[in-house]
Amino acid sequence: MGDHVGDLNGNLPCHSTGDPQLDKAIYQWITWDKNPRTRAQVEALLQEGRLEELRRRLCSRMSFGTAGLRAAMGAGFALINDLTIIQSTQGLYKYLAKHFPDLESRGLVVGYDTRGQEASSCSSERLGKLTAAVMLGKDVPVYLFSSYVPTPFVPYAVKRLGAAAGVMITASHNPKEDNGYKVYWENGAQISSPHDKEILRCIEESTEPWAESWNRNLPDSSPLSRDPLQDICRCYMEELKSVCFHRELNTKTPLKFVHSAFHGVGHEYVQEAFRAFGFPPPIPVPEQKDPDPDFSTVSCPNPEEGESVLELSLRLAEKEGARIVLATDPDADRLAVAEQCDPNCKWRVFTGNELAALLGWWMLFHWRETHPDPADTRRVCMMATTVSSKILQAFAQMEGFQYEETLPGFKWTGNKIPELEKKGKVVLFAFEESIGFMCGSMVRDKDGVSAAVVVAEMAAYLHSKNLTLSQQLANIFEIYGTHISKTSYVICHDPPTVKRIFTRLRNWEGEAEYPKSCRGYRISHIRDVTTGYDSSQPNQKCLLPVTKNSQMVTFTFQSGIVATLRTSGTEPKIKFYTEFCAPPGKRDVSSMQEELCKLTDALVEEFLEPDKNNLIRRSLPTDSFAADSKCASFCV
Repeated sequence: MGDHVGDLNGNLPCHSTGDPQLDKAIYQWITWDKNPRTRAQVEALLQEGRLEELRRRLCSRMSFGTAGLRAAMGAGFALINDLTIIQSTQGLYKYLAKHFPDLESRGLVVGYDTRGQEASSCSSERLGKLTAAVMLGKDVPVYLFSSYVPTPFVPYAVKRLGAAAGVMITASHNPKEDNGYKVYWENGAQISSPHDKEILRCIEESTEPWAESWNRNLPDSSPLSRDPLQDICRCYMEELKSVCFHRELNTKTPLKFVHSAFHGVGHEYVQEAFRAFGFPPPIPVPEQKDPDPDFSTVSCPNPEEGESVLELSLRLAEKEGARIVLATDPDADRLAVAEQCDPNCKWRVFTGNELAALLGWWMLFHWRETHPDPADTRRVCMMATTVSSKILQAFAQMEGFQYEETLPGFKWTGNKIPELEKKGKVVLFAFEESIGFMCGSMVRDKDGVSAAVVVAEMAAYLHSKNLTLSQQLANIFEIYGTHISKTSYVICHDPPTVKRIFTRLRNWEGEAEYPKSCRGYRISHIRDVTTGYDSSQPNQKCLLPVTKNSQMVTFTFQSGIVATLRTSGTEPKIKFYTEFCAPPGKRDVSSMQEELCKLTDALVEEFLEPDKNNLIRRSLPTDSFAADSKCASFCV
């Protein structure tokens, strides 16, 4: 390389920056990147002498997180762009070729959402076509959807078509600047360890683009490129009817529903799902039904944020006389639900845990109606992530079915399903508190499309019994025990600060031990899945898999409240989850709320120290009682 790192604009020599690692990275980028827009970004940064920004972009590589990659779109090996998607797919090809001798007959499924402007050179459609081109260049058949699809369609298609794997180009509900590369294995579940680490190793061995990898037009001309859109959509909608229990009632219900697609892919697919169940299509929010990569009407494209981002949906529902609002996130794998509580336009936005109580009850109710033999109920299994409500566990203890708990993330849930099915279990329902639901197991991932229409049918059935969703939730809590939970987060952009916070918890007051209390609330036992420690077990070893690359500590208090602190796998957040579980019977919910708020405030202030650590507190409430003056603004 000598004193030069490249030949900018074809004729301008660029002298060494003095940093051999950076010089090599710049040279590789300028040599390999054939996208003029992202190549120009690196050239401009170099000409402006912005070496630190170049180091940030070029001297590190994205690692596989929740089943794949997620980062901002732009130039650099640390970001999402043409070159890094090509490199990732080349690594994926090498890994799949090692595992599947029949890869050239099984093929790969590729889907994409509507993120990114084509002008930005990082649109999901463009990246999806490049993903397909890499595989087609190696004579691997590709099932490339011809239009945008919900994320659940990719894992569904992998199983349906017998493909070796699937890739979905999406960043779900992340900010508009982001995009991602989500990978599914042959079983239709998100990849987990050791696949993620091995794929990353293969990527690092395959960084120089192959000759055909840049041929974005190959999917349009190759005989190995197939469009599964029509067949998969038809099969999905037909199989979805297996969780439709009251089609005739659905055709007659007076209930109206409003649906927001949050500027993403969900509109036409939710409309089709409603038709499959016999409903008239839900009323769409006109400003949000069509794809818009700028998410122009919402401050955050995440319906989990609650009433503040659902405002257009709620106002439209009031105008149309619709009592139920359904909102799918931009890639339609999550679902938010709101119900009008009274004629004065007061709305209840259900938490993910509350919706899970309703959906879990609904799925079990209909299983038992068609399988009256108690032995059949013992075949049933329901699942939840460990930071989610324990309400399904309460169901299982009373009804006699199996309950399974996994680490956070549907990659753990999805990969557990085949293991359970081999044992003769029927997985009826699974969820994670962040509004992710799996009704049945036709898709081994969270699915907002199916969840939306199942909630609509449940609401229509309850309405025929003069019950609302809120009233039925109260009935469930009286039978199985009131479960009051809170979920929120603080934002931290500094990884060393996050590490210091959790190191302090493991070395409380300078000793190599965990805290024994939190502002007077006594702790009975602690589980730390980062280190594999669990004080409640005889050998003090955690039953859940150890996850050394992420932080998660759970505290069980003598009062019965359980609290977990964990880092997010996709966002710069420290999340906290608390839940108060009561035995069956009526409870003074307000006193439970007050107690949970006090402990949550104490947990955040003492264990996370937001002011000292310059953490950004979340100010938007998400649960149904977060506006309670007794709760701090970040206690939701």
